[in-house]
Amino acid sequence: MVSIAQITDLPLADPKFTKQCGATLDRDGVLALSGFLTPHALSQLQAEAAAGMDKAYFCTQSHSVYLSPSDPDLADDHPRNRQVISSKGCICDDDVAADSVLRQLYDNQQFRDFIMAVTGEDQLHPYADPLSSINIHYARRGQELGWHFDNSSFAITLLIEKPGAGSHFEYVKNMRNADAGEMNYEGVERLLDGKMPADRLHFDPGTLVLFRGRNAIHRVSPNESDDVRMLAVLAYNNQPGVELSPNARMTFYGRLN
Repeated sequence: MVSIAQITDLPLADPKFTKQCGATLDRDGVLALSGFLTPHALSQLQAEAAAGMDKAYFCTQSHSVYLSPSDPDLADDHPRNRQVISSKGCICDDDVAADSVLRQLYDNQQFRDFIMAVTGEDQLHPYADPLSSINIHYARRGQELGWHFDNSSFAITLLIEKPGAGSHFEYVKNMRNADAGEMNYEGVERLLDGKMPADRLHFDPGTLVLFRGRNAIHRVSPNESDDVRMLAVLAYNNQPGVELSPNARMTFYGRLN
């Protein structure tokens, strides 16, 4: 088993550092830690992701930005029902080796303590199903992640490989207030019609990103190069025993276990 110092040399246990990171996440809704992975850890992860791509399940999905079923009482072109496209490949948790950099990081208690300190969560647990805790996503030329809101309060990603063009992470923070039931259909419509600008986040391989996507609409624009974009997603829950629904697993992974 590798130590956390072999994966990252950032001071994750330093209260001053975690406080600064938490303040940035609270202020901006996003925290990007450039150079989070050591060069050796990044090189290992890049080799692992490239070798695993032949196991990836590639699919194209049509969905609303709210990731919810269509409302039959509203028109098809209503922002609640309008469809966008997401297309990517994915390998699942059970394909991530025990000695993987991702596995070692995900299971490390110091890393979990850091995430809890930054996000304000009291506890973090892996998914109960065998597929959803750690994923690696692949985007070939033309593939994208369509505009959407997340259901979870925060997301953790690690960029592994960056394509030569396209695949830009774009977002508009505070687009809705999900807890208050304010969906901001007007704002979403303006964004989908290209009448509202979005912020763009630039980061390089080895960057860890924490993002609050529940109220910030976001997407990854189409890959415009022949280089494959590779991204790891580390997913936790604040309660034990949570699993992705069978329907969602079939949709995203093409299998249940």
